Amino acid sequence: MTTRYEQVMARKGEIMVRALGMDYAEFERSPIAFDYEGMMGAHGYSLDDIRGIQAAAGVGTTPLLELRNLTDLVRSYAEPGFGARLFVKDEAANMAGSFKDRRASMSIHVAAEKGYAGVIAATSGNYGAAVASQAARAGLKCIICQETFDSRHIGQPEIVEKSRLCEAFGAEVIQMSVGPELFFHMLELLDETGYLSASLYSPFGVSGIETLGAELAEEMTALTGAPPTHVVVTHAGGGNTTGTARGLKRAGATATEIVSASVDLSGLHMASDTDFNRKSFTTGHTGFGVPFATWPDRADVPRNAARSLRYMDRYLTVTQGEVFYVTEALAKLEGLERGPSGNTAIAAAMSLARDLPRDATVVVQETEYTGAGKHHWSQLAFAREQGVEVRAGDPADNVPGTVIVIPERPEQIRAKDFDLSKMHRSYVRNALAHAPEGYEPTPADVVFLAEDSNTSPAIVKEIIAGLKER
Repeated sequence: MTTRYEQVMARKGEIMVRALGMDYAEFERSPIAFDYEGMMGAHGYSLDDIRGIQAAAGVGTTPLLELRNLTDLVRSYAEPGFGARLFVKDEAANMAGSFKDRRASMSIHVAAEKGYAGVIAATSGNYGAAVASQAARAGLKCIICQETFDSRHIGQPEIVEKSRLCEAFGAEVIQMSVGPELFFHMLELLDETGYLSASLYSPFGVSGIETLGAELAEEMTALTGAPPTHVVVTHAGGGNTTGTARGLKRAGATATEIVSASVDLSGLHMASDTDFNRKSFTTGHTGFGVPFATWPDRADVPRNAARSLRYMDRYLTVTQGEVFYVTEALAKLEGLERGPSGNTAIAAAMSLARDLPRDATVVVQETEYTGAGKHHWSQLAFAREQGVEVRAGDPADNVPGTVIVIPERPEQIRAKDFDLSKMHRSYVRNALAHAPEGYEPTPADVVFLAEDSNTSPAIVKEIIAGLKER
């Protein structure tokens, strides 16, 4: 007999069309290509419209802070003439304490405008709190689905903290153990309730982040006379990189280098019950960053609006210990006690700034709130409870899930470049694998793949030829 799981998953397309209020089929151009810009603009909101929506929702126009003490620290061990100025956009000042409020404000606005009674989101991170907060302001019902526990019913403290905050805003939180049932349960609830899917990866959600990039360009120009030379973005599912980069470009900051940053959690599997509680970071890590960059359409929508490879100039990785060190340094030197996600980008930014001239400007584009289970001391205590060794030393000795090594000196913070060419090849390979067997990419497909991977048609053709030889 057909199981309930099979029945619901077989109706995924039908359920999502109703739950998103848009039909993605109209943007399809081939088994490989689709009209990305057409999809992104289909909601009909201009950047000024989005600014107005967010202002009414208490979101955006967050402080831009110069991190003078961290800059001085970096310059103390950089070569003469080096050590770029460091800045941070303090997104913790948003309603629910992160940049995800920008995303959520648009999903909630769309839900209210289209007459949905409530919203549902599948997320274990800050987005759930943001959706719950905005839903409360709009008088909409809200359900948040979370992967919270391993099979021993032990909850990751950061996720448990997010559950508490979602419930504080009046949302119903449905907690699950790690596994494939998260998306199934979300679909089932969408089908039963008729609520809007407040997906992380919808065009209106990702467009909500564009105001962040635009603000960075405008505020840095007012402060320093020019847009930032570099913007460092914590990278997970790709929406942060995509929306920020698009907003920067809209504001004319076309020369700004977009640097994505993730915690290196290589070796840990994000869907593994045994690995679930051996990672100290629930987002902003390579377990999401690499798979979503190399195949964004693994998301809960037919076509993902978050396509980070389109905009990524560099991809830096840092260790868990380096992020914990920088979290403490940010509090002690700048008076900012903030959560782990934005501090991932700050760790990468300190490494980057060390090698840039002093007149360069590096902006970390977000912070997030901290407290309770999100706090770095809670995370380290939990890691020890799970059998992970925590010690001071050389962060190069870090082993995800086994050893967290806290640097002894700031000059030990050294981000590593992830090979973007490998990601480009993986992306093209995945795109071809999802096309019908025997399908030959057309010239238009090649152009799309080049745009989607921020390469060129010549490079895409070379990758395709190499894949055929194997």
